[in-house]
Amino acid sequence: MKVIVVKNYEEASQKACEIMLDIVKSNPQANLGLATGSTPVRMYELMREDHKKNGTSYKDIKTFNLDEYFGLDQSHPQSYHYFMCHNLFNELDINMENVHVPKGQGNIDEECESYNKLLQENPIDIQLLGIGSNGHIGFNEPGTPFDSVTHKVDLKQSTIEDNARLFFDGKIEDVPTQAVSMGIANIMAAKKVLLIACGEGKAKAVYGMAEAPKTIDLPASALQDHPDCILIADEAAASLLKNK
Repeated sequence: MKVIVVKNYEEASQKACEIMLDIVKSNPQANLGLATGSTPVRMYELMREDHKKNGTSYKDIKTFNLDEYFGLDQSHPQSYHYFMCHNLFNELDINMENVHVPKGQGNIDEECESYNKLLQENPIDIQLLGIGSNGHIGFNEPGTPFDSVTHKVDLKQSTIEDNARLFFDGKIEDVPTQAVSMGIANIMAAKKVLLIACGEGKAKAVYGMAEAPKTIDLPASALQDHPDCILIADEAAASLLKNK
């Protein structure tokens, strides 16, 4: 695992954007694995700015998001499909037929099977990740087997509380309790993994991911076995690491 420690969130976002744009520019037909949440927002803004300024094209790029809440339609302001359109896709030249986010409605088991097949047919060139305070990646909560593929998730209370605070105006009753998520095996199948972690609240998870023994109790620790994983952490998130 390559660890890059930067000063703050802005520097982390800039470095992550550089890595993502290297993929897009070197392979205009790349398959990008994308993430939601607060962590990648600035990186997506930088990608939009680059497209506007430099004309970097996404017309032949395909994207595959990690996860989606189950119970929200695509137009719901807190759905991850809406998030991606608002924060990235609406200002790129991407073909929306090449945009893939798990469906948040319908038969959840069928959607998991369908999305997993889609991932098998479209190998991911780079998978973007954030990390939860409990070490989750995607919605793969503690206890998720490392060989898991796309599956339905009953969200842990800590994740529901984090999302209520960050995205649902503190209204915990509005946060869906289930989601569809890529499994850890899907994430590990990506050719390159890029994880961004910022803030003191992520320090224990980052330490567990990078330097503690692997355990399903901290799902991100599976990434210790990935052949090309880059961790970008700000000083606060990296504060517990011994090997920086």
